[in-house]
This record gives sequence, structure tokens and C-alpha cells, in this order.
Amino acid sequence: MTDAVRLYQGPFGRAALLDSDHDLMTHAHPQCHVLIKAGGADAAYQVRDRKVALSADSMVLVNAWEPHLKFQPPAGERSMVLVLCVEPLWLAEYDSQLSGSGMPDFFPSPSAAMPPSVRKLADRLIAEMLSCAPGEEPSRDIEVALSDLMLSLTHLYAMRRSWVDTYRLQMRQRTDARITRAIRYLGEHLGEVLNCEDLARMHHLSRQHFFSLFRQCTNVSPILYLNTLRMESAFRTLGGSAATVNVVANDLGFSEPHHFTRFFRRNLGIPPSEYRRTVSLVQPDGGRQIPTSW
Repeated sequence: MTDAVRLYQGPFGRAALLDSDHDLMTHAHPQCHVLIKAGGADAAYQVRDRKVALSADSMVLVNAWEPHLKFQPPAGERSMVLVLCVEPLWLAEYDSQLSGSGMPDFFPSPSAAMPPSVRKLADRLIAEMLSCAPGEEPSRDIEVALSDLMLSLTHLYAMRRSWVDTYRLQMRQRTDARITRAIRYLGEHLGEVLNCEDLARMHHLSRQHFFSLFRQCTNVSPILYLNTLRMESAFRTLGGSAATVNVVANDLGFSEPHHFTRFFRRNLGIPPSEYRRTVSLVQPDGGRQIPTSW
């Protein structure tokens, strides 16, 4: 069982404190992803076919669109984890050299030491997140604390590039017009029951060739890509509209609401109803505040 202690959603992406005693299935995010232990037992994740530890001394760093999973902790033990999914465009507004935070090699290693400076900033962010009750209008100090933490962390552990270098690298990456069309189709048909054989046939490819080419271009399978798009759509709708969970489930192509609830829980650890009840929206500010430590 997972308890959502705090959930925040805004232009920065998402920040959550989750208290959990079970695993999560393989999933991905379109944002760079940082996991920091906030309390309880140590945890373990699989990133890039490596098992990496989350402890008081080490963080887990996951690149955008990088498949990863969380292992179930020992029986009776729970882990409190600070979970950050940070939007590349938001991060680049603070530092243009972080414009590549959506690239597959932004974090060269999936594990990093937790120096005292980063621990202090993480504890400050956690304190800001806990300073108001779930559902209350949050302080914008949360966004400042998050930017301080991410800038410090990325300065130490991330691949920093100018936006020009990022653009050139993106242009050199392998692309295929058929996969680009398939991705567009997935995004425009989230509410339909999609068959991978039909997708492959639609783009004049065999199923095996389509899967292989899709992985080369995106780093994930078509099913995992679709599941990620569905989760991102669910986050936006649950946090920003009054649509019922049943309506959200139907709009995302789930024949029964309990299928959607199970899917959501296996990706995040909590049901969509708890996400809606707990999430607080951090409204965009008219002007950027300079991070206090930079």
C-alpha cells in the first residue's frame, strides 16, 4: 500500500512525498526524474538494467523516457520517498545549459552520492511541502526550493549543454518518419483500443520491425510509450478539471474504471481518486524568482 503524504503539480512538473511498502511496474516519464529518500527503510530501483539503491547516502536519477521500476521492500518495511518529475522547459528557464534535461543521457549515471549540500536542500523542499495541508493552496516557496535543489543537483551530476548543442544532438539522433507518425497517432487516439499489429500495418512495417524501430527512436516499447502518455494525460485531468475518475478512465480507453484504477496504482502506487484528493496545484508565477542559492 502507498500513501500520498503530499502531491504538488505545476509548471515545474510534479513533486510528491510517497510512503510505500510495495513495488511499481516498469514505467517511464517524459521528464527527468529524481528520487530521494525522505525517511523509513532504504529502497531499490532498476534503471538501465541495474539495481540501484535509494538510501540516506545515495539518490536515484532517471532520464526522460528511461524505463525503470521499484522493487518491493522487505515485508513490514516502508519507504518515504521524495519523487520529482521535472519539466525540461521549466528547468531551462533557470539555466539554459539544462535545456537538454529531456535527453536520454542527461544523467550519465542512475545513481549518485547524496552530499550534505543536496541533503540540506532536499530537506528544505520536504519541509515546504509539509508546511500546508493536502489540498490547500501551496506557497510558491515550494517552486523556489525545488529550483534550488535541482540546480544544485544537476550542477553536480548532470550533462550540461548549451541549447545550440542540445539542438544539434537532437538533429543527429536517429529519427524515422514512420515512427514520428506513429507517435502522433498514439497521442491523438489515447481513448481508443490500440493494437500494435494494426499500428505496424498502418505504417507499412512488420510487427517485429515496428517494435525494433520504435525502441531505437524512443528508447521504449510502443505499449510503454502509450502508457506514459495515458498517465500524463491522467495527471493533467485529475489535477486540473472536475471530470470524474470514471470519465477519465473512459476517455483514456479503459473499458472499466477499476482497470484504470489498477493501471494508475501500478504506475504511481496510489489510486487516481487519492491523487485527485491529495494534489495541490502550484499556480504559475508572473515572473521568475532567482533561486536563493545561485
